[in-house]
Amino acid sequence: MSDPEKPAVVCVFCGSVSGNSPVHMEAARSLAEEFHKNNVQLVYGGGTTGLMGEVARVLVSLSGPKAVHGIIPRALVKVATVNGMREHQGTADSKAAGKAAERVVDTVEAEGIPESEYGVTTIVPDMHTRKRLMATKVLEGGPGSGFVSLAGGFGTIEEVMEMTTWNQLGIHKVGVVLLNINGYWDGLLAWVRNAVKEGYISAENGEILAEAKEVSEVWPKLLAYRASNGRMQLDWGQE
Repeated sequence: MSDPEKPAVVCVFCGSVSGNSPVHMEAARSLAEEFHKNNVQLVYGGGTTGLMGEVARVLVSLSGPKAVHGIIPRALVKVATVNGMREHQGTADSKAAGKAAERVVDTVEAEGIPESEYGVTTIVPDMHTRKRLMATKVLEGGPGSGFVSLAGGFGTIEEVMEMTTWNQLGIHKVGVVLLNINGYWDGLLAWVRNAVKEGYISAENGEILAEAKEVSEVWPKLLAYRASNGRMQLDWGQE
């Protein structure tokens, strides 16, 4: 049960680039404004670029740095050296790895990055730790806590579908909402409907992944979310 005295904690999955249509950056800003109005705290991937950076920056400007917690793997952080060159954290150059660093900083503390206009940031060793810690923060939050996805690429869809699967498996029972601006997620939602039709997802579990077509629908859907009766009733211990 969520503690009604605690603020909601919502994890937002989204792209670390802006994309080609300005409507998605507008949605990121509007979502931050909705979170501020409803005293929602944000957990996100810790980057400073694209949709990821925008939702964090705007919420910090409205609610203060304690309202935003970024969690980022060390490999996606670059540290600026005194001579102006960039020192890459991790073993692979960002271009060779196919994904640019999501955060550039001047200094790194023992467990994180100094508080900034993007909130409080924790550095973790890998992607698995990042996802587990983000989920833990959400599940520690009050009523309305959950997961929301803005537009994004491979990483975004992987993260939102993993949290949907965790819901189906009974690991958590909080809302998972796709913010489907301009039909960005229509293809994924069509796939879910077809999987239900073909018998690979039950009709009840087909509702685990909720759709919001407008930013204003996100918070009400999180608050009203009810777990599917088709979820697996499994004992995951400390998972």
